[in-house]
Amino acid sequence: MMLTTIALAASLATTQVAGWSASTAAAGNLPRAAKLATLGNLNPQALLDAAPSSAGPTAPVFAPGRLLIGVRAGLSEIELGKIVAVHGGKGRRIGRSNLYIVDLPGNGSEKAIAALLAKHPQLKFAEQDQRVAPAFAANDPYVGSEWHLGKIGADIAWDSAQGSNITIAILDSGVDASHPDLSARMVAGWNFYDNNADTSDVNGHGTAVAGASAATSNNGQGVASVAGQARIMPVRIADANAYAYWSTVAQGLTWAADNGARVANISYVGVAASSTVQSAANYMKSKGGLVVVAAGNNGIDEGFAPTTSMIPVSATDSNDVKTSWSSYGNFVAMSAPGQTIWTTVRGGGYQAWWGTSLASPVVAGVVGLMMSAKPGLTSTQVESLLFATAVDLGAAGRDAYYGYGRVNAAAAVQASLAAQAVDTQPPTSAISAPLGNSSVTGVIPIDVSTSDNIGVSKVELRVNGTTVATDTAGPFGFSWDSTRVANGINTLVAVAYDAAGNSTASSAVSVNVANNVPVDSTAPLLSIANPADGSRVSGTLAISTVASDNSGAAGITQQLFVDGKLVASGSGGNLSYSWNTRKATAGSHSIQATASDAAGNKTTTLIAVTK
Repeated sequence: MMLTTIALAASLATTQVAGWSASTAAAGNLPRAAKLATLGNLNPQALLDAAPSSAGPTAPVFAPGRLLIGVRAGLSEIELGKIVAVHGGKGRRIGRSNLYIVDLPGNGSEKAIAALLAKHPQLKFAEQDQRVAPAFAANDPYVGSEWHLGKIGADIAWDSAQGSNITIAILDSGVDASHPDLSARMVAGWNFYDNNADTSDVNGHGTAVAGASAATSNNGQGVASVAGQARIMPVRIADANAYAYWSTVAQGLTWAADNGARVANISYVGVAASSTVQSAANYMKSKGGLVVVAAGNNGIDEGFAPTTSMIPVSATDSNDVKTSWSSYGNFVAMSAPGQTIWTTVRGGGYQAWWGTSLASPVVAGVVGLMMSAKPGLTSTQVESLLFATAVDLGAAGRDAYYGYGRVNAAAAVQASLAAQAVDTQPPTSAISAPLGNSSVTGVIPIDVSTSDNIGVSKVELRVNGTTVATDTAGPFGFSWDSTRVANGINTLVAVAYDAAGNSTASSAVSVNVANNVPVDSTAPLLSIANPADGSRVSGTLAISTVASDNSGAAGITQQLFVDGKLVASGSGGNLSYSWNTRKATAGSHSIQATASDAAGNKTTTLIAVTK
């Protein structure tokens, strides 16, 4: 059915078209008319399956034969291979991060192996790869205006910033790049579900999420979004039913961070519970980005621990009250409108959607506005200002229902413009393990504690003044292969950096490397190349030898004897001598060569010649 164009007027009006009742919002909830495009040619599709659920979460679904692990920075893939090979596993690195997907044999117990790997000193964590559901719900059958834009003050924020030059990665089921309200915003993405460049929307969820965050504004058609001049990077992580896995989420995050996205939105339930996704979010944060996620639609306290790696968002209604179906808990950092949010749908139309899936991209759009207004701000500065300017709802301060409060685009952008972008305070760092003057052997774990007024973005480990590894996700830790240095005293230093580039080196920690040096018991190989044994000689004879050794030719020393008399010596794999046989008596003569390696192993060869 086709609805006629409905202007977003300041008065309450009702239009009856083909059995649909369309009502605009009251004047107090509307953004300024000059800033907001009209809802034109609305073509709502069939209703989705159900209203937001409050029945609670279902039992987790895990990927068979697959684990996710975080390794300490510096651990080589060879050493990791040894660790997982004990359980028949093979590791695949996720982008440039220190995260790996581990494929297990079909007869292994993922839960049991994950528990064992989680205790390994060279690994930060190990967990099963869990399936996550999209945090969306049914569309409202009644047309409404975009009340949420006025509620959060987006129209005021647009006077200063509209998201230009900021890329928002939409990690979802794909995005309809041909949609008239999205096509101008699109940049290249990637499909991690099928591992190809096809990021078309296979479900519809991703297109709705993208439209709420960055549909083109002020173009005379469709809907306006929070950050209508931001770029949209489609990163498909889900199947046709919109289900994703922690592994595809982590792959999508690291890829988006490496390809220029400053903001990432993940409208999926339960990603805040994954150590792998948190580590990938920290990776993006270290590159100056922020990750916004949906709290979920289960209507319960999810019980997740708070995290600084991402911004979980609960949903509110037009009265600034948390919806009954929105999940909550101490992990929630922000709240945002998530009920009757008009947005884009696959195929070129528009619908009103409910869910924390819509609240999350609203916040992501505000983050995009802030970064656009003041590009020099660090990710942690933007996050801090976002929290500080929120409209405090519920209990004073941060609470489990609204986090720091309902997002306030107008105040957040103004605070960004007024903020001092230069951070001159360096972080601090200290090596907490191993202890100074301790003896170490083999591959050892190194723990580093850090602090900063805004946040530490990375830590480098330097051994004897040379950087050997870099960790971009806290808690910061390394795996150092001490066999790569000489035995004896070696010096460890950790250098912490913040997003502004300030850095501080820790106090040096000296350790005694005491690795067992393998005993070399293999003697060199040696031959007399000329003359041949038993040959007849005359005139000036060129005698030459060839030697090799398992430790290399550089450590070989050779000697050459004629009739028991030393006539030549030297180092390396070759030795030569010119023997004037005219001075020798007629008859048989002996030519003997010896070769010794650095370990003292010796080889002797002897031939006889006749003059």
